[in-house]
Amino acid sequence: MKKSLKELKELSVLARGDILKMTTVASSGHPAGSMSSIDMYLSVLNRANIFPEDPFNPDRDRLVVSHGHTSPGFYAALGRMGFLNTEELITGFRHAGSIFEGHVTRGIPGVEWSTGNLGQGLSAGVGMALAAKMRNKDYKVYVFSSDGESPKGQLAEARRTARKEDLNNLIVLVDYNDIQISGRARDILSVNIVGEYKAAGWNVIEIEGHDFNQINKALEVAENQKIGPTVIVAKTIIGKGVSFMENTPTYHGKALSLEQLDKALKELGLENDVEKYIEKRKKLSLKREKFSYANIDLDVDTGKPKIYNKGEKVANRNAFGNAIADIAGLNKDKFPVAAVDCDLKPSVKLEKFEKVNPEGYVQIGIQEHNAATIAGAMSVSGVLTFFVDFGVFGLDETFNQQRLNDVNHANLKTVVTHCGTDVGEDGKTHHEVNYIGLIRSLYNTKLIVPCDANQTDKAVRYAAKTPGNIVIALGRSNLPILLNEDDDVFYDENYEFTYGKLDIFRKGQELTIFTYGSFTHLAVKAADKLKEEGINITVVGVPTPLEFDINQVKEYVDGKIVLTLEDHNVENGLSNELSKGFIKNGLQPSYFEPMGLKDYAPSGTIDDLLKINGFDVESLVNKMKGLIEKK
Repeated sequence: MKKSLKELKELSVLARGDILKMTTVASSGHPAGSMSSIDMYLSVLNRANIFPEDPFNPDRDRLVVSHGHTSPGFYAALGRMGFLNTEELITGFRHAGSIFEGHVTRGIPGVEWSTGNLGQGLSAGVGMALAAKMRNKDYKVYVFSSDGESPKGQLAEARRTARKEDLNNLIVLVDYNDIQISGRARDILSVNIVGEYKAAGWNVIEIEGHDFNQINKALEVAENQKIGPTVIVAKTIIGKGVSFMENTPTYHGKALSLEQLDKALKELGLENDVEKYIEKRKKLSLKREKFSYANIDLDVDTGKPKIYNKGEKVANRNAFGNAIADIAGLNKDKFPVAAVDCDLKPSVKLEKFEKVNPEGYVQIGIQEHNAATIAGAMSVSGVLTFFVDFGVFGLDETFNQQRLNDVNHANLKTVVTHCGTDVGEDGKTHHEVNYIGLIRSLYNTKLIVPCDANQTDKAVRYAAKTPGNIVIALGRSNLPILLNEDDDVFYDENYEFTYGKLDIFRKGQELTIFTYGSFTHLAVKAADKLKEEGINITVVGVPTPLEFDINQVKEYVDGKIVLTLEDHNVENGLSNELSKGFIKNGLQPSYFEPMGLKDYAPSGTIDDLLKINGFDVESLVNKMKGLIEKK
């Protein structure tokens, strides 16, 4: 049942009391900004197509709170509109055993995206609105933003994309209270918010942000726009409703004391029952309920793998391009398949995809931060989404955005090409040599580094059908198709990619070398040359360097000379993960030496860079012969 404006005004007073109580009970939080946004939160929840009894309906409107520190305000509004239990909220806010964290958290009914990293919410909203268009759904996306985050560049990127894609289903509400934690927003960094949105081609509406009549009229206009996105810039008062909290940065991130709370509640005309919540909080358990993440399940047809033949030389990025085009063709009539690109179409091999599935090709331009967040939000909105970029841009440059995708338990498939010194002549600015260390620091993201084109094809199909965030890291160069000891294709039609499974290319007792990606063929070639001299070594491929069963190759590790070979920073790559595996499982090599990059590499051909680092086949053969002779 929709509320009248009179009822909304009454609820806003109660919600302000809830904000103050929960932050005082928690002795932390952001009460003042929550009080300037609360009237907009209530107004949108009252109008939006989202209902307490079915908060995760796939056709619901989406609400994204970009200034996530105003969680007390959004939670209070959700409580007063029937989505949350207000008693539990006030008692448990910011408690380790409660779901009500300090910044809005995905999984709570009504919360679509975990934020707090300011500047990312609009990109998330763009992703959700774009997904609605691609799915032919008429739901709307409301993004709550703030003046304090407005200087961030990602907002400008998102504005441009929203206008380019003509997202008339996207509505932004900016809380313009002119106060940040350090003082007046205009003094910290003056931003012409209205002017910047107008310059980007948006529809702009200016209102008083505490006038429910103005808020609702503006929303009605925005909801009926036929062309382009709309921003509602709302002039508000921080701390609205409590005289000593208004127009001061003091309570931006500071809870009221018990004495101040009593004074504030009297001004609001509310009962002070805070002691009840303080006592209830003391009895809270540290065991909290698990979140439910409303990702839309997709039944992906992965098709028939393409087998590249013995003697061919194929870049893994080319194999990816063929596989994603095939997947798009098989599934595009069931659900959208999207490839999000940052002006690298020919380099990351998306031409075939665009021809097969032009409506799924999303060109963001050179706006990587925006693209990573858009792709993450699309991936939880019923679109099979690939974010495709160079390694240094798709991971290094966008790590904060990828971390937030990880926090949000997204379903994003990130494919990064041009990894390692395999990029050669482009030089150190483009050599992505830290991706294992980066992905290792994320809790909900898998990493695959295929060893050749055939494994790349299988890995892409695996990623497409497997829920969750997955990164596939690829090089640039053409690579030989890997063969087994019988001189047949190793990853043949009978091979099935299994996450965590090691690949044994060659077997021998003299020495074991672990490798992955574009260096695999070097280790195999070195092994074959050693075999010609009567020396047999083991070559193990590790396509999933963050998760593998080391006991699978126990006999080739215990008491053996063990090397790692990787086109990666030697300090945070495979050797670290192997070392942990050895220790955890009680395995003791007779000798262990990591071989990887110890410094940035210069520009040069990949062959020259291999020689400089001692990774060419001849150097590897000599290295291993020397170690074997010494034992």
